[in-house]
Amino acid sequence: MDVKLMDARATDDEQQAVDRVLGAPQSPWAGGARGAHRDFHTATGGAARRLERTMLLPALRALQERVGWISEGGLNYVCERLDVPPAEAWGVATFYALLSTAPRPVRMLHVCDDIGCRQRGARDLCEALRSSHGEPVVHHADGHVVLDAARPAWMTSPCLGLCDQAPAALVTDAGTVPDERLIGHVSVESARGLMAGAPLPAHAPSSAVHPAAGDPARVLLARVGVVDPASLDAYRASGGYTALARAVTLGASGVIGEVVLSRLAGRGGAAFPTGKKWEAVAAQSAGIKYVVCNADESEPGTFKDRVLLSEDPFAIIEAMTIAGFATGATRGFVYIRGEYPLAAERVTRAVDAARQAGCLGANVAGHGFAFDIEVRRGAGAYICGEETALFESIAGRRGEPRSKPPFPVHAGLFGKPTVVNNVETLANVLPIVRHGGAAFASVGSGISTGTRLWCLSGAVQRPGLYEAPMTTTLHALIARSGGVAPGRTLRAVLLGGAASTFVTPEQLAMPLTFEAARSAGASLGSGVVMVFDDQDDMEDHVLRIAAFFRDESCGQCVPCRVGTVRQEEALHRLTHRRTIGSVADEHALLAELGAAMKDGSICGLGQTAYAAVESAITTLGLFAGGRA
Repeated sequence: MDVKLMDARATDDEQQAVDRVLGAPQSPWAGGARGAHRDFHTATGGAARRLERTMLLPALRALQERVGWISEGGLNYVCERLDVPPAEAWGVATFYALLSTAPRPVRMLHVCDDIGCRQRGARDLCEALRSSHGEPVVHHADGHVVLDAARPAWMTSPCLGLCDQAPAALVTDAGTVPDERLIGHVSVESARGLMAGAPLPAHAPSSAVHPAAGDPARVLLARVGVVDPASLDAYRASGGYTALARAVTLGASGVIGEVVLSRLAGRGGAAFPTGKKWEAVAAQSAGIKYVVCNADESEPGTFKDRVLLSEDPFAIIEAMTIAGFATGATRGFVYIRGEYPLAAERVTRAVDAARQAGCLGANVAGHGFAFDIEVRRGAGAYICGEETALFESIAGRRGEPRSKPPFPVHAGLFGKPTVVNNVETLANVLPIVRHGGAAFASVGSGISTGTRLWCLSGAVQRPGLYEAPMTTTLHALIARSGGVAPGRTLRAVLLGGAASTFVTPEQLAMPLTFEAARSAGASLGSGVVMVFDDQDDMEDHVLRIAAFFRDESCGQCVPCRVGTVRQEEALHRLTHRRTIGSVADEHALLAELGAAMKDGSICGLGQTAYAAVESAITTLGLFAGGRA
């Protein structure tokens, strides 16, 4: 790719798809004949035009959704409209797994083969599709791979966030009215039916949630499955927007004071104190500040944010509005992972409804402050869950993490002070503001306050989303899910997600608090509790985790780019008895690689890529002798 446009031209369909997102071209300099000869060595159009770069990913998604892939002509047209050099647009288009620069058919079936779905038959499902429909499409296949546009194709996918309904699949239909469905409990028969062109089924139900509706322990899930998520009136009738009214009464500093008093720690994995983050942004004198909801939930085993976004979207909008009021931010972004079509649809409609009702805009609910929200969708990149990579993605660049400092509270989205919170973290803001920080902190202990959402999946009898105080023990939580099937024995629990560690049955008495987890050398991470029994092939699951990190590394820094590849290679050698030297030598190599990734990687992906592997070797005793 070069800095000059290619000769290919966009089709009418491609132009219409892009224009629907960007608006019709306003002059021959934006998509017209003269634009085709622009020299991209020189930036043109001023700051306003350069800011349109933020629409690059939405425009590329529009092409993908309209024709099923991004052609050279389509890419050309986007570059003309946004003043983006083709080489840079190509770099963005090839970064995301859900985008393709090689021809794809109208219908694609993305079958999850990550650890949660492997436990529930995903490997057998993939083998059945191989036998009937050939090998899966490879994401980075070149243009020489010829696919019939009218014949559906399939490909494997990392975790789709439907671990409680495994095996899962995402079906995408390109066209004038594109359609996407996330479906669960996929059988061989249903998958083959979709490959034969069967109508798309309904979206998978959000989740089985526990405790039951009406239980006082159900705080964050109180409206899920009870209140119509599409109705602003129903949300208000259930207590919606009372927290915002009280926030205005408390004042900005009063709201932050309650959040600090609550000792709310972030629920996305880092567990940073939310109140301190809000205080830091409020203290900045910048005229423009942002609130970002990080809804790029892509950790294998995690599905809590999908449920909240799909079933209680107005709660997240209200919480973001309170964050904006408290910190002086006037604009918010919700960045939703690309594999969550229903969540994106419902949040978008909720934002529109809130704006029409005056709950967003220049004078929020008549309270005299401005705040509005824009919804952005990812396109398949786990790394964009890292906050600075998310900022880069919104800005129209590759989702590569930034070095810190500066931190987002000083220079976040578009270089401005930014509050960035996980979906579950924001959901906790409403009870804190309504009932006070002290009441929130009275549940739990230490820095582990409030209730927590736990994603139980794997070898349990009742997988689903569980809400419980943070002092609940791991044993009690698993018992609520029915535990393993009769006749089976619990082997291990992956606590916190793929970036965390395995714990053993001897550790089940551990309270699910930040303090207890750290003492045990574990992490609560994003709330994953994935259970494995004696029928699970643990080495296969660890190999899949290693492959996940190798695939999802953005490649920006050497320790992660090289280390994740070498780690997976060493595990395969140990599995197949092809070690270089002794088993101890391979273990020493893995430990050295792990240390290099932890110490030298720019972001948390590389820094935690060895965590599950290390605990598999040292705690579970895996990869000790290999297989025949």
